Amino acid sequence: MESRSSSSRSVVMMCCVLILMIAAAAHAGEQEAEECASPMSIEEACRGASETHHAVAYDHCVASLTADPRSSSSEARSLHGLAMLATRMAIDHATSTVCKMDDLAELEPEDSPSDARARFEHCLEQYGGAADLLRDALDNLKVRIYGTAMEQLSAALGAAESCEDAWKGDEGNIPIAAHDREYGRMAHIAIGFTHAAA
Repeated sequence: MESRSSSSRSVVMMCCVLILMIAAAAHAGEQEAEECASPMSIEEACRGASETHHAVAYDHCVASLTADPRSSSSEARSLHGLAMLATRMAIDHATSTVCKMDDLAELEPEDSPSDARARFEHCLEQYGGAADLLRDALDNLKVRIYGTAMEQLSAALGAAESCEDAWKGDEGNIPIAAHDREYGRMAHIAIGFTHAAA
């Protein structure tokens, strides 16, 4: 009986040792993966993106990212993390643009002779689709599927262009021009970082 009890204890001890060894190996693997992602400052990432993508302005890139509280997280210390941050910021801009357009569309009377309401509806559809594409891109970035993420980020840029086209002939009166412009800038930064991280 004592022999059986001693044998059971040995099996339990062996299992515990094995579990600890597996946990230690997993932790070492995580640390190795983190070390493989070279640390990179916002300034370095923005400089690289501005040199390879003409639509990325260095000063704007640095100012936008450093102003976001999420840029101080440990995740945002690598190019991969910064690509995800820029994509999250582009999602924020797309969502805020949708909210702004929705509010403005509500102010337009349905029987108004102006076609502003139809323009807003068009832009709402474009930006709603872009936000979905950006969320999909973020999901792909999380698992480092950079090629698909790049395609989705590039496709999401079409929202700004299509919305601007809807206001052709009346460019001076685009009520969401600032939102539209900022969204496009952030999407370009996300593309620049993703391209460099791939």
